[in-house]
Amino acid sequence: MFINCKGTLLDLSEPKVMGIINITPDSFYSGSRANSDKEILKKSEQMLNEGATFLDLGAYSSRPDAEDISEGDELKRMLPSIEIILKEFPEAILSIDTFRSDVAKRSIEAGGAIINDISAGILDDKMLKTVADLQVPYIMMHMKGTPQTMKAQNQYEDLVGDILFYFSERIAEARKLGINDLIIDPGFGFAKNIAQNFELLAKLELFKNLELPLLAGLSRKSMIWKKLRIAPEDALNGTTSLNTIALLKGASILRVHDVKEALECIKLTAEVSNLF
Repeated sequence: MFINCKGTLLDLSEPKVMGIINITPDSFYSGSRANSDKEILKKSEQMLNEGATFLDLGAYSSRPDAEDISEGDELKRMLPSIEIILKEFPEAILSIDTFRSDVAKRSIEAGGAIINDISAGILDDKMLKTVADLQVPYIMMHMKGTPQTMKAQNQYEDLVGDILFYFSERIAEARKLGINDLIIDPGFGFAKNIAQNFELLAKLELFKNLELPLLAGLSRKSMIWKKLRIAPEDALNGTTSLNTIALLKGASILRVHDVKEALECIKLTAEVSNLF
């Protein structure tokens, strides 16, 4: 499976790591936040040196009950961050974490390479057409509601079946508009309770039926630290455990706060996979 990032074909048949950089003051894990040029560059350099293929920039916190900031405020955070990273690291592949089509357009024009949309185009009906016009890879995630309302929207007739149906519809719409490079993210923690998150992970291999690269965003999520009764800051070991399961079940990209540990997980898991 290949995706085209700025003319470079990336092979996702070997799992890759996406490092999380949140240009926000309120993301759930304080270690992911970078709120000055110095912090952004330091975090970017560390993640790239440790082997991240992508850096995922988020200027709108999508944690449950997060503040709903304006598009203008999102752009004020996002665009200068893209500029300073690419000035220092021009080869960096930047994923833009946004559900707003204008933020997507302006961020790609500023040098971004991928759009990562928590709503798969549902929160902005111009998003799919915008991505099609930009001809960039598009990560579509499953979520119901908004970050402000999703906690109350975790009712399903058949968790995995409902999510697969959701993706089949969103993929068909994206293909109809001409989006070529699609990646799916089942949305751990988004409109799902802890038990549902573990069920989703247990059945993750079913998403291979969609024949698209699969992104797993498990890093330091509440399904780990609430289950273990610890803080997000102490959830690295649990993250590695769940990332291992995700890899064995077909994940192509690990979206993480801790790049070095995720790459070690990929290398060791590959040794086991190669024996089957």
